[in-house]
Amino acid sequence: MSPFFDASPPRQVLPGEYPLWDEALALVNRDLSATLPDQKPLRLLGIPGHDGDEAENVYVTLANGEWHGTSLDPESADDPGHALAAVADAAQETVTELLWQAWPLCGEHDLGMHLREADGQPSWWCAGGRVPREPAHVRAAVGGLDALVRPHRPNRKQRRRTGRRDG
Repeated sequence: MSPFFDASPPRQVLPGEYPLWDEALALVNRDLSATLPDQKPLRLLGIPGHDGDEAENVYVTLANGEWHGTSLDPESADDPGHALAAVADAAQETVTELLWQAWPLCGEHDLGMHLREADGQPSWWCAGGRVPREPAHVRAAVGGLDALVRPHRPNRKQRRRTGRRDG
């Protein structure tokens, strides 16, 4: 029988198999939850290599197992910063391509952000607005977008301002 037909099926990567990728994915999922609250968490999917001696390819997928782009660089699994950058980049490609929308968006400019290193850590960077007063900026470190998003509180009372002056 042909080796093509003997290929093992894709499998969900179990927690602990790639500890640094797990930690990185948890941070990325914080950003996903803060910016796209209706999306279920991303996960890691392993696909065996073509040859029995070849390492498996690991992808960042939507909750339903779909992904877009290339697999995670195996060398990134041994360095926390590299792991976070690799997982964030793969997650962004999967979310953007499969949901057909830019992700994550800058809350100030409503523009898609890109991954850049800032202060020694992978961060979400915005190109800024169209006028010089709105320059490019780092919005947050990967995993920190939840601190910038204010949840909508439908039952919260709003203050009303009146034109009355006391005194």
